[in-house]
Formats: sequence, C-alpha cells, structure tokens
Amino acid sequence: MTDINTILSKLPGLNCGLCGSKSCEDFANIVSENPTELQRCIHIDAEHAPSSTNQSFENCRATCNACTSAQYRPAKKWKDSLDREYDFILDSLPNDPGPREVIRPHNPMLTRELNIQKGDILIGRPLGMSCGCPITHCGIVMNVDPRTGVMDWCVTGPLGPRNNGYKDIGYYSAEAYEGIVRETQKELKIGMRYWFQPHRCMLQWRHSGLINFINQTPHGHQVRIEGLFIG
Repeated sequence: MTDINTILSKLPGLNCGLCGSKSCEDFANIVSENPTELQRCIHIDAEHAPSSTNQSFENCRATCNACTSAQYRPAKKWKDSLDREYDFILDSLPNDPGPREVIRPHNPMLTRELNIQKGDILIGRPLGMSCGCPITHCGIVMNVDPRTGVMDWCVTGPLGPRNNGYKDIGYYSAEAYEGIVRETQKELKIGMRYWFQPHRCMLQWRHSGLINFINQTPHGHQVRIEGLFIG
C-alpha cells in the first residue's frame, strides 16, 4: 500500500470529480489500494500511471505540476479557471454527499414517468439560461415533488451511475443552489447578486446568482441562491 500523503502530493487537487470520486483525497484512498486506478485521473498522462505498488509515483510529478498551473487552478485567490474574479466559494451542506441543486426537468412529467424517488441516482444536463453548463451532471435525489416535477438533488461524480445504474432526466433547469459559505470577500446580503464558485465544479467556472436566504450556522452562512447563470 502506498502512503496516502505521497499520492495526494502528486494529484492536482482540483476535486473535479471526473475520476468518479468526490475529492482527490477520496481518490487517493482508492489508488493506495490499487495504484493502476491512477489512470482514471485525466490530469495525469496515462503512461505515467504506475502499474504496481512497486513503481514510484515520481514519474507523475512533472505532469501533475503542470496540471496545477494557472491553466487548471488559478494562482490568485478568488479567480476561476478562466481568470475571472468571484466573491465566495459555495461548499456543500453538512452531511450532504455533494453540492445541492433544486432542479426541474424540462419535461416535468418525467418525475412521475420514471417514478423518481428519494435516493435515486440521476443524470442530466442544465440547459439554457438556467446555467448552460456543458457537463452532464450526476446526482442523488434528496427530495422530490411528483406534482410539479421539482426536486432537490446532490451533485456527485460519475462513479455512482457507472456502478449502480441511473435514471436519465435529459435537459433540466437549475432553479437554485443551497450550501455553506465559509469565507467571502464581500458582505453577504439578501437581495444582492454575487459571483460564486461551486466548490466541486468540474470546470472551475464562476457562477452568478441572487441570495434570497441567509442563516448563520456553526459551519458558516447557509445560503440559498436563485436566478442562476454561468459567466
């Protein structure tokens, strides 16, 4: 078994989720048991992924250092991957498996036709003014209203759908984000629009939205953000 800290020092630290794990730390635990799994990190050249525990991770250093350059992770705080400034990072609510979205399928009838229930694994893509994100999202249903089709889900990586199957809701509108703000460079006020960075956004792009709920908690400011777009 390879030391976890050794593996983490070679990973890009983006927590992008494309490997199927929620964070680089979770992925490092998998790699420590099976080093060949390192090839699942798209930021590491496949030829450098070790094929056994006897191989060193040193070959990955140059590639991973390149991945953590400004192209992938901005050198300055409060900048996204396209070097655009944002106001705060939106973290997941405590005990949630990922960022929480309130969504509505473009065909709300799918909620009933697919018999979507709490705990179901879904895939879909936010389309148009609601976000226009080019990435297919995967998530776990937390709450669902079969009458309106509106549901809360926590966005996770693709490992769950790959291993356990999924229901495909196609295009959907992202109506709101809910999460925790632990640190911000601007005072948070209800009724104000902000640029923010979802903590586990695969693209590391800033989003914009209007805060219409704030609650102080031991973990930070719990907020609800609506009127979303990427830009």
